[in-house]
Amino acid sequence: MLIKEPTQLAWLEQALNNLDVILLDHSHCERKAASCAINFMFRYPAHTKIVRKLTVLAQEELEHFELVNRWLEKKGIDLAPLNAPPYPGLLKAKVRHQEPERLLDSLLISALIEARSHERLGLLGKHAPDPELGKFYQSLMASEARHYGLYWGLADSYFDREQVKERLEELSIYESEILQTLHPEPRIHS
Repeated sequence: MLIKEPTQLAWLEQALNNLDVILLDHSHCERKAASCAINFMFRYPAHTKIVRKLTVLAQEELEHFELVNRWLEKKGIDLAPLNAPPYPGLLKAKVRHQEPERLLDSLLISALIEARSHERLGLLGKHAPDPELGKFYQSLMASEARHYGLYWGLADSYFDREQVKERLEELSIYESEILQTLHPEPRIHS
């Protein structure tokens, strides 16, 4: 797996005690993931692999958005705004501004976010008090693994493997450091 440190038990306890907020945040995460894939296509239209592969990914993320929204409806939770945790902003601050480094960093950060989602949805799937919700989260794990593999694979196809490994190592360490302090508001990435 790409992530350096596993999620802390404190996050799992916080998430399980606030599952309604986690579900709402998960809806936002799926929408943002689709938007991220689409943004890559707009920023890099001449990169055929990116456009082709991320078109499929964006569609799948929107399908997940719809599935999570069905859970929100089932539980009577309105789709409402939430404050974003600092995690995505802190990660994106590490993106270098010059190309082609910007592309590499963006792909690897997307891979790290998807890898963390894979891990955390797996934890929710295993520990959710509602077996049906747990089954739902476990069903999404394979997709999250495929998503982080896709971003990682794209980085590997456009850049030298050693360059990818070195930068991934740096970003992975930083990603784990961000999560050492539990954000006070429960989120998928907090």
